[in-house]
Amino acid sequence: MINPNVYYKEQLEQHIHTVSQLKKQLTTLSLLRLLVFVATGFAIYLSFNTWQVATVIGILGLVLFLVLLSKYTDVKAKRNLHQALVSINEEELKIASGDFHDRADGTSFQDPLHFYSLDIDLFGRGSFFQFTNRTATKEGASVFAKALTANNTEAIVNRQNAIIDLSKKPEWRQQFSAIASLIKVETPARVITKWLQSHNSFLPTFIKWLPLAFTLVSVLVFTLIIFSVVSPFVLLCWLLLGLGITGRYVKKINTLATNTSDIKDTFKQYSQLLNEIEKEAFTSEVLKNKQKQIQSEQKTASSIFKLFSQHIDALDNRNNVLSAIFGNGLFLWDIKQAYNIERWIETYKDTVNDWFEVVSFFDAYNSLGNYAFNHPQFVFPEISTEKAIIKADDLGHPLLNATKRVDSDLLINNQEFFIVTGANMAGKSTFLRTVSLHIVMSNVGLPVCAKKSTYSPVKLITSMRTSDSLTDDSSYFFSELTRLKFIVDTIQKEPYFIILDEILKGTNSTDKAIGSRKFVEKLVASNATGIIATHDLSLCEIEQELEDVKNYYFDAEIINDELHFDYTLKHGICQNMNASFLLKKMEIV
Repeated sequence: MINPNVYYKEQLEQHIHTVSQLKKQLTTLSLLRLLVFVATGFAIYLSFNTWQVATVIGILGLVLFLVLLSKYTDVKAKRNLHQALVSINEEELKIASGDFHDRADGTSFQDPLHFYSLDIDLFGRGSFFQFTNRTATKEGASVFAKALTANNTEAIVNRQNAIIDLSKKPEWRQQFSAIASLIKVETPARVITKWLQSHNSFLPTFIKWLPLAFTLVSVLVFTLIIFSVVSPFVLLCWLLLGLGITGRYVKKINTLATNTSDIKDTFKQYSQLLNEIEKEAFTSEVLKNKQKQIQSEQKTASSIFKLFSQHIDALDNRNNVLSAIFGNGLFLWDIKQAYNIERWIETYKDTVNDWFEVVSFFDAYNSLGNYAFNHPQFVFPEISTEKAIIKADDLGHPLLNATKRVDSDLLINNQEFFIVTGANMAGKSTFLRTVSLHIVMSNVGLPVCAKKSTYSPVKLITSMRTSDSLTDDSSYFFSELTRLKFIVDTIQKEPYFIILDEILKGTNSTDKAIGSRKFVEKLVASNATGIIATHDLSLCEIEQELEDVKNYYFDAEIINDELHFDYTLKHGICQNMNASFLLKKMEIV
């Protein structure tokens, strides 16, 4: 079993060393480029009287300079990649130490009307999303959030296999994430897809051959000038003609260049991400099926994306004044590249979105595989159809420090309802979130914080928090009633695991006790399964009347005038409450 922290430290050292070596190479290449530039200029100066020799020297110097520039660009790209890998491993070690509260918290994905996303610290500061998310793209983050909120109980084993598959590929996952993180200006896939779908081609089909024909004539004219067959004035006229032809389309080409320039980096990086997916060998059916979505008989999706990026790069050369004048005047460069871009759009605009979705899927599942890799001590639940909904040994909250966390065994069968009582701060709410996360993580396909777990898939629905925007008592109470009505209506359609925390807080204690009792009785009569935490001990009397109701509690003790908690789930009813003690201890009363 690989120790994640040891692995990250080793990787960090390796990539830091590689970055150092690449920086030295960049310095050497920069000096060589400067040397070639100076040497070429000096050689041209010495042979200036023989223009043919000077021209050859200039061309050779330019070629060598461009070769060195290309090599410099490649090495710089490698350095940037390894710097990204350094950051990834530094971040993993930082998160493992408990320092992750400055990361994106996914608050935008929080929905008060969702089955559970507001209640169980799935999003927000210190949330499961903030701790687990490693996505490098906006689209990937969205897919990851959807996976956490899907409430999907189908094909869990398939998702488990996909996560296990990726968990065994830490190098691949880091390489993928590093490449994705280098996207400087990420245009959302939906924006790109919408633009591609709406683009109207403006260059006619026949113009495909015009740049080639124009280039051949330009070469011919240049050759004739060298051999003094025609005057250089002919070349000037030909240049003006080319500029005139290009000028006819210049406004539309400008618009096309602006639109494509915004997405160039995205396509360049996505081509590399697609290539990483294409060349990797996966074992799980889910991942292999995703691979098939980007495979075709003729070209790979990565090569198609790369080609589009190259066309955009070529069109961007128009930003250089000399390239714009001579490239368009002699070779119709802008027309050629604009035509290539438009033909690409015509051919692939209907399939681009599918390829984007595959990249986003792997970006999201990388986070899930990474989570499994980071927690080798956790277990994948055994999926069962037996009576037990959850049968877990040493079940704990996955975000709590393992050295301080207190775990509990849990067995709750189908159509059983637990009433959990306990003193303030004894662990009731944490227990509810622990059970909730067990269900959510199991449905996603993740390993859970337990030594052993058997799980019969069920959807989750909760009522633990009320929207903070409702501040007055009547609105607060009405919000609670609305949520409870939502739960009652929802469980009539299909089974759900219900988790409630201190319901009907917006009314007086007597009314609350009566209402809570009737609500729990209704849930039990509906054959519901779930847990309710409460301070109302009178609610525990239901256990004597209904066989499917069981009482559990978290205890608190006062020892030597100090409050002690063991945070252990026990069968029975809590007898020790601590509000009065705390008020006195803190000198409030």
